[in-house]
Amino acid sequence: MILDPLPLTPDHDIPAPVLTELTALYASNRDFHALSGEFPDPDDIRPEQVATVLADELAEPGAEVLLARSEGRLVGIAVTLARHPDPVDPDPWIGLLMVDGTDHRRGYGRQLATLVEDRFRAAAHSAVRLAVLDNNPQALAFWTALGYETLGYGRDRRLDRPCTVLRKELTGPPRTPRRAARMAVVDPQGAVFMFRYDNSEVGVHWALPGGGLEADETPREGALRELREETGWTDLEPGPLLCTWEHDFTHAGTPVHQHEHVYVTQGPHREPTGADLPAAHAADGILTWRWWTRAELSASPEPLWPPDLAQLLDEWDTKRDV
Repeated sequence: MILDPLPLTPDHDIPAPVLTELTALYASNRDFHALSGEFPDPDDIRPEQVATVLADELAEPGAEVLLARSEGRLVGIAVTLARHPDPVDPDPWIGLLMVDGTDHRRGYGRQLATLVEDRFRAAAHSAVRLAVLDNNPQALAFWTALGYETLGYGRDRRLDRPCTVLRKELTGPPRTPRRAARMAVVDPQGAVFMFRYDNSEVGVHWALPGGGLEADETPREGALRELREETGWTDLEPGPLLCTWEHDFTHAGTPVHQHEHVYVTQGPHREPTGADLPAAHAADGILTWRWWTRAELSASPEPLWPPDLAQLLDEWDTKRDV
């Protein structure tokens, strides 16, 4: 994911192609706008309305509108404020963080929040604040899961609605970027092979075979090498790209922000094999492995990487059948 400021024309207008993208992003979040009351009709959000809303945001001193893109496509927007108008408030604010509705549950919101926090860290800020409307419990759950704590209660400045003010301490340097690739191996019955990991930061989770890329590797080359190293299977090749996604965890004692390419391929139902595998698995924190059916993926009580793997595999099945 790449985060850049909103581009403007010399007349301080939003370029037409960008405004079209933004309007589609806003329109895809109908339920959020029904709660916020920002637009007269959340079922009919128009370009001129989006342009007006963003112009109002940028009119605030120290405000910035940031666009998040993944593989060139607009997937999210964040509005930040370098300093709250209240002189006793020393922290910057996140005024809005919104992901395209078609990309919900893919980890983009968490990635976008992390990038915004990293910008504030780079600017030497020690904390960040935001406000969540009291009629939006899903947003409150999202932010508290990211480590934001309730600071107090109040009313929002624009429409005087009850809200909860949250704050997060920004400790430590920005995370180290890391490139990685993984392979989803699907058996003839549609089950997928996964490893169970234990990580010092994120805890126990399940992930596909794969790992960090070497300096001269392409993602496809890295996915194949990692698959062979972790399973001993040498008769498979990466198929099409299933997805890309980003997430945070700690690797070898270093907090990283990892960008992964995930490929999919078909293979027989079998177990990993090789005399060197126990030592390799111990070094990588791999606890065990198993094959997962789609129903088991959807009902897993433990985190899966990527989180929407069942849906992605179902979509891959549909494309193969066409």
